[in-house]
Amino acid sequence: MSSGQGLEVRRVDTRDLDHARELAEQGARAGETVVVLSGDGLIGVVADVLRDFPGAVLGVLPGGRGNDLARVLGIPKDPIAACAVIARGVPRAMDLGEVTGQAFVGIASVGFDSVANRIANEAPAWLGNLVYAYGALRALASWRPARFEIELDPPGERLSFTAYTVGACNSKTYGGGMRAAPDAMLDDGLLEVVVLETVSKREFLTKLLPRVFKGTHVELPSVHVFRAAAVEISADRPFTMYADGDPIGELPVRVSTVGGAISVLVPIDVAAASSAFSSPHTVTAPTTASDGVAPAPNAEPSNPPAVG
Repeated sequence: MSSGQGLEVRRVDTRDLDHARELAEQGARAGETVVVLSGDGLIGVVADVLRDFPGAVLGVLPGGRGNDLARVLGIPKDPIAACAVIARGVPRAMDLGEVTGQAFVGIASVGFDSVANRIANEAPAWLGNLVYAYGALRALASWRPARFEIELDPPGERLSFTAYTVGACNSKTYGGGMRAAPDAMLDDGLLEVVVLETVSKREFLTKLLPRVFKGTHVELPSVHVFRAAAVEISADRPFTMYADGDPIGELPVRVSTVGGAISVLVPIDVAAASSAFSSPHTVTAPTTASDGVAPAPNAEPSNPPAVG
């Protein structure tokens, strides 16, 4: 069918993540632009497929509760404006993170975040974007300190911390706009490894957590930021690592970057100088209707990604 943006659109709603993978592969093999209407969890699944198809292009339409990748890319929340990016946007090369062979687009984290993500994923849908605050508050009530060890660019420097969370960040934000890694870039081939060292629960709640929404927590002495192409993370007790809001592996894990793994459509006015990218981009021409748009793998309302 034709869209109001002058594109030929083939829409298919996904039944589950495996079905989304099938649709993404079909679209990539057909040379179509694969557009995802969802949150970051499903976007990451589709990106994991597209990285195996050189020249494949990913389009992002905000359709989850967090929509952090769309936020970082400058894609509008308004549906019509977002669709205009699919029609007239420009492709930019983007890195992906990888854990246990599976790609993610945003941030992989473990520890306190593991508990908060699990709680958020089980929370009622009517909480909307408040699910992230709800998950954090519930997790804080039962949290006890954990000891983490990280190894940067193995075999490399090893560091140990008693900490709340260790994050391996391909992008800047997660949890619906929390700027966990404000200096992370989508095209530099590096992860921002962020460690939130243990402070009192009172200080975490009143001083550290509020600053995460502005990204100024990285100025605190209890927060450590490292840059590496890969990091190995272990802890003194079992934890599940979450990426883009979904479980992706059990500690110990190795997180690495896949440089320039996919191309993603971004607004033409953001492409030339965006804080999401480390390198400038010379705009030559926007995509056109002849490029074609593949189906938008779309999570069904009964099973939406719980964290953007």
